[in-house]
Amino acid sequence: QVRVVESGGGLVHTGGSLRLSCAASGSIFSIDAMGWYRQAPGSQRELVASITSSGNINYVDSVEGRFTISRGNAKNTVYLQMNSLKPEDTAVYNCYCRWRELNYWGQGTQVTVSS
Repeated sequence: QVRVVESGGGLVHTGGSLRLSCAASGSIFSIDAMGWYRQAPGSQRELVASITSSGNINYVDSVEGRFTISRGNAKNTVYLQMNSLKPEDTAVYNCYCRWRELNYWGQGTQVTVSS
């Protein structure tokens, strides 16, 4: 069983910063990738950032240069540093880990950016 737990969401003003954390645990070995999706009310879910086991990183265009995804020292952890936040970044952010061609999801954390 795989468990994914996120933390770090909250309320911040435009231009502020937040750091999201995600940890995957359970009987998993050599995770293929981890990353973050987000979904705002009335919008489709979008992949915000991902990092593979080999270190390949991808960002959605709208966060390029503002968000940074990184792996933690602890095994199977990943962080999303979000700077220069905008109201349009407001969404529920879900962490996922991909292992053996399946995605495992966290419960989601709310990020709200006030104007």
